[in-house]
Amino acid sequence: MKLGIDTGGTFTDFILLTDQGIATYKVSSTPDDPGRAILAGLSHFFPDPDNPDAFLLPDQLEIIHGTTVGTNAFLQRKGASTLLITTRGFEDVLIIGRQNRAALYDLQIERPADIIARGNCVGVRERILWDGSVQTPLANSAGKRIRRICREKGIESVAVCLLHSYANDIHEKMLAEELLPLAIPVSISSEVLPEFREYERLTTTLINAYLAPVVSSYISRLTEKLGTNPLSIQQSNGGLLPAATVGERAVHTVLSGPAGGVQGALHLAGEMGRKKIITFDMGGTSTDVSLCDGQPTLTRDYRIDSYPLRIQVMDIHTVGAGGGSIARIDAGGLLHVGPQSAGADPGPVCYGTGEELTVTDANLFLGRLLADRFLGGAMPLQPDRVTERMNELGGRLGLSARETALGIIRLVNIGMAKAIRVVSLERGHDPQEFTLFSFGGASGLHCCELAGELGITEIVVPARAGILSAQGMVMADPALDASQSLFLQGEKIDQSILEKSFARLVALKKKELLSLCRSGRVKTERFVDIRYQGQSFELTVPYDENFTKSFHALHEQQFGYCLPAAPLEVVAIRCSVSLVRPKQSLPRATRHPAAQPAADDHREVVFAGGPQLLGVYSRRLLMWGHRLTGPALIVDDYTTILLPSRYHLVVDRLLNLLIRPN
Repeated sequence: MKLGIDTGGTFTDFILLTDQGIATYKVSSTPDDPGRAILAGLSHFFPDPDNPDAFLLPDQLEIIHGTTVGTNAFLQRKGASTLLITTRGFEDVLIIGRQNRAALYDLQIERPADIIARGNCVGVRERILWDGSVQTPLANSAGKRIRRICREKGIESVAVCLLHSYANDIHEKMLAEELLPLAIPVSISSEVLPEFREYERLTTTLINAYLAPVVSSYISRLTEKLGTNPLSIQQSNGGLLPAATVGERAVHTVLSGPAGGVQGALHLAGEMGRKKIITFDMGGTSTDVSLCDGQPTLTRDYRIDSYPLRIQVMDIHTVGAGGGSIARIDAGGLLHVGPQSAGADPGPVCYGTGEELTVTDANLFLGRLLADRFLGGAMPLQPDRVTERMNELGGRLGLSARETALGIIRLVNIGMAKAIRVVSLERGHDPQEFTLFSFGGASGLHCCELAGELGITEIVVPARAGILSAQGMVMADPALDASQSLFLQGEKIDQSILEKSFARLVALKKKELLSLCRSGRVKTERFVDIRYQGQSFELTVPYDENFTKSFHALHEQQFGYCLPAAPLEVVAIRCSVSLVRPKQSLPRATRHPAAQPAADDHREVVFAGGPQLLGVYSRRLLMWGHRLTGPALIVDDYTTILLPSRYHLVVDRLLNLLIRPN
């Protein structure tokens, strides 16, 4: 038995996978303590007959969890009190950064909030050169001095990032040993990110240290309540790790939930025979999009609140455009939607407690959401409150309430279309060649209009679209990534040197992974970071006998040209080691239904061209082979799909909805 749990900003989703089939559940998230929502879900699936507030977990249950605890703690700057140790003279690397401006001509640009105070950046006397040779040994008094500072400042975690420690980690390890008596987490850059580029290595190590106590504390509390049942955490690269080891790798959880969605879409696409997909995950707080051409697209150029994380993560572009995104009027009198979100508390106006209109409220006002059938009728909505607020907002804009609601929808669609262009057109891919996989609680109301904007001709709404991220988690495998700087130029790019370096790196990670998870078939993937000599940034390509040809082809795809005669430079090697475990196939329909479905209701829905009367269909009654022509509303327990008049859908054997233009 596997239970996937995805904690989102608005809802917490559950999927239970057993030999008897699949069961799902959704409950409002509890941002003050995410564990409360998880316990509510466990009580739903495994109730204790003697105590309605408790649960009894079966011994054979494995739990996989995607958590936003680390991400939220960082964004709200609620991490641990952290000390950063650097080489003396380089204490300001965190403040100086790259000196790049995200908005070059913005005279009122604001720096992101500091991770730690400048006074918590401490330098030690030592110096290692680029080739790993020791120029200045670590001062004998460094350990004693750092311990004293930690006690005086009440430090809860330490990050160590010394110059060129990727080439020689002796001084970082010496400092880590000196700090053992404090019994606090210590993150050293030569273990977190043994690569060149000082600023990126420093921020990645610091964020790991900053989040380690927070994530460890959360996991410890949750594990205590789960007893002996194994708990794994979804990583940002799509792999899993046992919860007990996640605290020291806290930085690898920043895209924990969204990575599960991409995993779920990829697994489903494989069973459907689709290779080129764009994932569109619209939840209550944000929208996450990613492009996958047969496999997940990975990146090491991810930023969280403007700070770079150089670890390997799924290339997921996130925008503040979810069902709970707030509509507001700026100082110039223009309407904006997001990125602020009403979240789970207070939530949209229609939930009964929120006071600011959201995308969900606009959809309800336009008839696209049914107040009496939201979450299967378990959470009735309040349209009267929305009408009052929509009239008020429209009055301030000089628009009717209907025009205001349509404007909110149009703005959020523009923001999401821009996000998809970022991961497709801006990276050399034509979105018209891809299938749009639409999932998340709010995506079904926007996917057709979004596909029309981008010229996409096929949309897949999965059978369990509202909880696909949780479904992806139960399909994931344990995995570890590793990297190592390695500078080879021109004729010195010798494959025998690369093979030996890869062998050491892979053996190390394979041993570590097998010590954590003992079951599964070992799978290894190898990559090189390569560039033309003289370039500042590199591309990552799979390592094989044709890796240089792959680099030229990728460079031409992304930048429009390549230089086959130019000398090359390898700057790093990478590997990914995973344990592939058998996957349970998704349930398939065995026979066609006797007749086409009939609408069980009719509702008026407002479009830009005016209102239309739509048939309302229950998704649970749509079976393999059924076909519907728009306009129609398809209502599921966890999502609603709007099928405009120019589209039709067909139900496949996996009970997915395949939507195409007429």
